[in-house]
Amino acid sequence: MTPVLRTERLEFLPYRPEHEDHFVALLRNEEVCRWMGQDLVPEPQLRELFRAILTDVYPQRRFDVWGLWLDGTYVGHAEVKPTGNVDGHELVTALVPSHWGRGLGGETVRGLLRHAADDLGLTEVYGMVGAENTASLALSRRLGFRHVRDVVGDDGSVTKLMAIRTKDPEPETGASTAPHAAGAAAAADPV
Repeated sequence: MTPVLRTERLEFLPYRPEHEDHFVALLRNEEVCRWMGQDLVPEPQLRELFRAILTDVYPQRRFDVWGLWLDGTYVGHAEVKPTGNVDGHELVTALVPSHWGRGLGGETVRGLLRHAADDLGLTEVYGMVGAENTASLALSRRLGFRHVRDVVGDDGSVTKLMAIRTKDPEPETGASTAPHAAGAAAAADPV
């Protein structure tokens, strides 16, 4: 079962049926999709995807996925899941744009790293960050991620495959004022 996680300000809560509208609104946001390198997905498909988290991902314990909450307000999405790009697990995060620039991206990734190490026994994890997402690339570097290789999509887009050890990541210095989709892979396809 996906556990509840807590960081200094955030609660990572497994999704419940009443969270569906929050999930859909996040992944229907053009800015979020842009920085995650995703096309806008029709709302019915996102609702189907959300229901699959509840009926397939959680019951089969396929991977961990959460809604992120700050003082009772939904502020984003997070996952630790096996990746198809390398043999290992990747971190996926996305924040609601009104909460960008508050240091929540780094806090989210540090919480995911702690979970990956302490609860999942992982020694290294990955993140996929669009080459144009300079804010998330900068955050990744501040946290201690290293560039592994570029992945070029069929459309010519470039995504940076980043890796980090789960123990002792570099501390982040200051909050960023730019978008956070650090470690963002398939926002429209978390299952």
